Amino acid sequence: MDYKPTGVCSKSIHIELDGDVIKNVQFTGGCSGNTQGISRLVRGMSVEEAISRLEGITCGFKSTSCPDQLAKALRLAKEE
Repeated sequence: MDYKPTGVCSKSIHIELDGDVIKNVQFTGGCSGNTQGISRLVRGMSVEEAISRLEGITCGFKSTSCPDQLAKALRLAKEE
């Protein structure tokens, strides 16, 4: 699934799931080191666990962040 985040520097998030487990996440744009770190940390994690850990994280003065946008994308992927 491809997700277009809003309110953050990253331009897209590509997510691959294996059932309810995150197989791969790839961000386009954003802070390279942070987005690579997030991607590696959630690999092998259940969708629900990742959502519970990432949802609500903000970035500076913004009301969202790349981790929060990933949580939103995972919610959508789970519904599909």
